[in-house]
Amino acid sequence: MIGAVLFDLDDTLVDQRGAMTDALRAWLPSLGADFSPELAALWEAAQERHLKAWRERRVTFREQRRRRLRDFLPAIGAPYAEGDLDDVFEGYLRAYESSWRAFPDAQPALTALADAGIPVAVLTNGTIEQQTDKLRRTGLTGHGPLFTPEDLGVAKPDPAAFGLACERWGHPPATVLSIGDRHDLDVRPARAAGLQALHLDRANRGPHDEPHRLTDLGQLPALLTSAA
Repeated sequence: MIGAVLFDLDDTLVDQRGAMTDALRAWLPSLGADFSPELAALWEAAQERHLKAWRERRVTFREQRRRRLRDFLPAIGAPYAEGDLDDVFEGYLRAYESSWRAFPDAQPALTALADAGIPVAVLTNGTIEQQTDKLRRTGLTGHGPLFTPEDLGVAKPDPAAFGLACERWGHPPATVLSIGDRHDLDVRPARAAGLQALHLDRANRGPHDEPHRLTDLGQLPALLTSAA
């Protein structure tokens, strides 16, 4: 029985990868570089590496941004001064924020759940400030609480993040369905915490042996009906 749905945010409800790509296209020329898939992959790898350090509470959110630039700027041959890193990142950030868009299937899925009387919430590894602003700019506010590592004290993939979110939300884990694009962050640890889980695999990357999988949130109402 599914009593509530706990969504991931980035690349689940909001097209984070698309926003990153658009931001890089707009920002890289200011650094004397042209966009390429290779540079996007380099940026994404640096992002994941240093966000992981933040999730593990080893660096501040601002410092992980600086570390990303320290990795990335030399790789594209862009000179920088240590004291300018925050201003350099601000250029990327402005382009990134202006590129935030909800996936077309996000709002209809949230509305369908509301119409069915199923409460929803968001569990994200971002900051409270940025993710609240992201929900606001993409028109996805008002659907339920937002849980982040800043208020929970722990981040995905620690199963405790899911358990604490359920506890504060007031829903037993066994009645909550976690939905997210990352099998390693949103599916396996959710199940370890006692939640049900669906893998939102928009790009059909797998793992393809995952039995509880969908490629579009438009499939969600039918899945919930069949599970009722």
